[in-house]
Amino acid sequence: MTAVNTCVVEVIQNLFSPPSMKKIAITGASGFIGSFLVEEGLKQGYDIYANVRSSSNKKYLDDSRINFINLSLGKQKKMVEELKDLKKQGISFDYFIHNAGATNVLNKEDFFKVNYQYTRNLVEALIESECIPKKFIYMGSLAAYGPGNAKTGFPIKESDIPKPITLYGKSKLASEYYIRSLDNFPYLIFRPTGVYGPREKEYLSFFKTINRSIEPYIGSPNQLLSFIYVKDLVKMIYLAINSDVVNKAYFVTDGKNYTSGEFAEIVKQNLSKKTIRIVFPKGLVKVIAFVSENIARITKKPSLLNSEKYKELTALNWLCDSAEIEQDLNFTPEYDLKKGVEETIVWYKENKLL
Repeated sequence: MTAVNTCVVEVIQNLFSPPSMKKIAITGASGFIGSFLVEEGLKQGYDIYANVRSSSNKKYLDDSRINFINLSLGKQKKMVEELKDLKKQGISFDYFIHNAGATNVLNKEDFFKVNYQYTRNLVEALIESECIPKKFIYMGSLAAYGPGNAKTGFPIKESDIPKPITLYGKSKLASEYYIRSLDNFPYLIFRPTGVYGPREKEYLSFFKTINRSIEPYIGSPNQLLSFIYVKDLVKMIYLAINSDVVNKAYFVTDGKNYTSGEFAEIVKQNLSKKTIRIVFPKGLVKVIAFVSENIARITKKPSLLNSEKYKELTALNWLCDSAEIEQDLNFTPEYDLKKGVEETIVWYKENKLL
């Protein structure tokens, strides 16, 4: 066979042979956002590797196409060996989505241990094992910048100086600073605002309260809020993966601004509820948060209301500017709050959670 014929055969084979599936590793895959990241990746034809602990609940990870791994995020040297072993098996990740993190802990030092140190361990292990992906997606948080100016009500911008008010926010910001300090490391950082949707638990507790005809506020019903529906967030992540954009950080919202009162009104309409509005004084909630935190230390179970959460709940401006991501990725959210809440409540009801 001539060289020309050989080339022709190779071209024909490439035309009719399916391209190799690109591999994506996802940490925190069994969680709320993580499970949606897995689903969307499978839908788009990626070879998905869900990083989960042996004790993790895999309720939403029942697709037979999912590959499971368990990288030792707390042990960098061990993780280097684990990545090298995967490489020997022909498993090298094209993209890595680091979605794992701690939002509610019993011991406050765990915020930095999990959110910062584990992130650093993972990045250093990827570099040392020579397994650097084409893009490392870090799921950050608006909390890393802290709330905006309460008096002006202006949205937070990328150019603003970060001023996190919680240990959670400070730990997420520390991870950002570390990732952005690296040379020749292809990262993208996303800071979503309030992420809601099916499977989410914190907003569910608010929906349940409204369902009991109680409409609670802390200090004021005029807290400024921004949201992103989980399906929009996940689609945006994959837009970023498929784009040429790299080494940038973005805020992520649905592009609209809301108040806590407007949020409650949307929930009430969907649940067909009339409510009694109760505005709790900040001082009272602060005392309750302090007591709950101390009870949590005794019971060894983290409390949903604690001194850190109190800071977030009482900050008046959680708006941010996501115009840049809409421009760079041509990202247009499909869901506003009204549409997202409606779909979420339908799911909660179908699953007998409301």
